[in-house]
Amino acid sequence: MLGAGSWGTTFAKILADGGADVVLWARRPELAREIQEAKRNSDYLPGVNLPLGLRATSRLDLALAGAEQVYISVPSQSLRENLAIIAPHLHAQASVVSLMKGVEKSTGKRMSEVIAEVLRIDPAQIAVISGPNLALEIAKEQPTAAVVSSTSLETAQAVASVARNRYFRSFVNTDVIGTEFGGVLKNLIAVAIGIVDGVGYGENTKASIITRGLVEMTDFAVAYGAHPETLAGLAGLGDLIATSQSPLSRNNTAGRLLGQGYHLNDVVNQMQQTTEGLASVGPILELARAMGVDMPIVEQVRQVLAGTLDPKDIAPHLTTDDEPQGERTIDGQAQSGSAVRRAFQRAFDQLRNGGRGAPGDRP
Repeated sequence: MLGAGSWGTTFAKILADGGADVVLWARRPELAREIQEAKRNSDYLPGVNLPLGLRATSRLDLALAGAEQVYISVPSQSLRENLAIIAPHLHAQASVVSLMKGVEKSTGKRMSEVIAEVLRIDPAQIAVISGPNLALEIAKEQPTAAVVSSTSLETAQAVASVARNRYFRSFVNTDVIGTEFGGVLKNLIAVAIGIVDGVGYGENTKASIITRGLVEMTDFAVAYGAHPETLAGLAGLGDLIATSQSPLSRNNTAGRLLGQGYHLNDVVNQMQQTTEGLASVGPILELARAMGVDMPIVEQVRQVLAGTLDPKDIAPHLTTDDEPQGERTIDGQAQSGSAVRRAFQRAFDQLRNGGRGAPGDRP
């Protein structure tokens, strides 16, 4: 496991609790020493006891020695430089698993694309994991699920068989595009929810933005080749609900501070860890424009970040057209919200008795 922040440490715990032999790499020697000796990460997971079998080191060569699966949890904007350091120590046949939810600002590339480009490995060796995964809740062993995606179903299943335990369930699919973009896009909607929460607007406003945000997410992802049902699953709707509603979400917290009137620089300075949603707004809007996808919610988040829109004026879910418009759901039709109901049903089915509600997510 490369990266000892809250999510990297939590996922190392998931793997170790499932019986895997895990070595966690921390950049800072003092943090690696605390994890190795005290089985604690007081900086990022205060009060959480880590598995006795979990090992930690600040030496990258030791962390990667003999590793069959390499999980990466570093800030998305530093991934490329980290991969350059990782490459000499990586076993040629190792599977590389991305836990990151962002796009590279300079290129607009997804994390799996950056991994394939820098490491020059077969995309079939790459997997991504996404879902409603707030680190502290999982570290406290509150049950949840995620989806493991790879262009190779065999790789996805191999990773999923390791990334599971009594409180964490992994499903699989082969829609890497939809799984990655779901994780990226929900961060932007979560910032919007945080903004209106900070302003003081209530549940009606937030529910409207979540619902219309799901449509924007689906439109964008499908335009780039994703399957719409993936956005109705754990990597889309599931992650959107968790990230939009929880005070544990860094994106929601950053949005709430913006809504309370803090300037962007002040918000960034207050956040202890990277807030991926803030870094992804610009690249996502550029990608949306390239495909002719309209994203009014994300556009108004950009305006708030730029200081050109007063947070209290954010109302992207409300139509400004002169003529009444039909409610276009994630299925692209106006049909009394039935598609949204189906989206919720599919997500819940995935968590119920190993259900296969979303065709793209298989246990």
